Amino acid sequence: MLKLIVITALLTVLAVALAMNFATPEKKLERKIEHRYALSDPQFRRELGVMLGPAILPGNRVRDLQNGEEIFPAMLEAIGEAQKTITFETYIYWSGDIGKKMTAALSEKARAGVKVRVLLDWVGSLKMENELIEGMQKAGVVVHRYRPLKWYNLGRMNNRTHRKLLVVDGRIAFTGGVGIADQWEGSAQDPDHWRDVHFRLDGPAAAQFQAAFNDNWIKTTGEVLHGEEFFPRLAPAGDADAHLFISSPAGGSESMHLMYLLSIAAAARSIDLQASYFVPDELIIKALSEAGERGVKIRILVPGEHIDSDTVRLASKASWGPMLQAGIEIYEYEPTMMHNKVLIVDKEMVSVGSTNFDVRSFRLNDEASLNVYDTSFAEKMTRMFEADLKHGRLYTYNRWAARPLKEKLIERFVLPLKSQL
Repeated sequence: MLKLIVITALLTVLAVALAMNFATPEKKLERKIEHRYALSDPQFRRELGVMLGPAILPGNRVRDLQNGEEIFPAMLEAIGEAQKTITFETYIYWSGDIGKKMTAALSEKARAGVKVRVLLDWVGSLKMENELIEGMQKAGVVVHRYRPLKWYNLGRMNNRTHRKLLVVDGRIAFTGGVGIADQWEGSAQDPDHWRDVHFRLDGPAAAQFQAAFNDNWIKTTGEVLHGEEFFPRLAPAGDADAHLFISSPAGGSESMHLMYLLSIAAAARSIDLQASYFVPDELIIKALSEAGERGVKIRILVPGEHIDSDTVRLASKASWGPMLQAGIEIYEYEPTMMHNKVLIVDKEMVSVGSTNFDVRSFRLNDEASLNVYDTSFAEKMTRMFEADLKHGRLYTYNRWAARPLKEKLIERFVLPLKSQL
């Protein structure tokens, strides 16, 4: 009898811990946001700068890096020039060519006396060879894994860090969608090499990247990284206003969701969205549809047949009907997996970072996004978007309505799980 009681208690604890992984945060947006002002109205920045946390800072320079052939050399160059500190947080870090190059670069700087701190998501780095981690540690790199499989983490195993942050000397900062794996190398030249974009920022907002890294570093180690070597005085480096904000189920869980909803509600002319995982909830669908109905030109580019999750593709497509009827244009990128995460509104604001356009990113993952308020940068990103759009196939409402019965039936099983995709 005692043995049975113990087994029952253990199974109950395990069931509760597993159930906790599927719970979304208590704070949840449930009502639509009305269109009360345009994105160009000062009220928009005033509200976003307060609601999302970090203030919008002037004096930044943001440079886009296209595909691995530009992204990795720029990151490796910045690491090679580090004098005092490097902080690096990522979801995907696998072995392979670029994994070895990053490990070698970080190890070399640690041996030279640079303070190097690396935070890897435990799930995202499962394919990473232990010898790479051991090599960094032997060189003096402090490496930790975020929420490893331990008994005390069972209730939070589903909460992963999806952030991609690299900060060098507290001055040079990178974010975007790229992971440390070989499919991101090259120039998206074939289905084995993904399309992606990353960004380098110089200027005052770099301190917000460092603060974002500190957020999960403290959760993992209890150590606060501070002092001038991590947070130096930062002079203006350009003309762009920008801020980087974070979200996590532990705090600010609805920041990303709120940013998208406020931006869509404020749109007066255009919304261009590149979304590698586009699984919108009802509020987002309604917001986009209403924007389309009030005359906003909306173009959405998603992956086509080349996608690393057919389940995501099915869940995404199930929701397209109302948006297509509202005049929203949806395109499928054909050459390879399109991993971009870019939102451009009214050719005035650009939002980039690690955040996917889905419930998991809005409520379960730890994410970081950079908003840039600069018309010249927005114009450049619009040209990038339109260049990618040339490789996209327009998906019509008639095609959506005529999709196979088998696909529609599978969607019914997938949709209840979309918060976990």
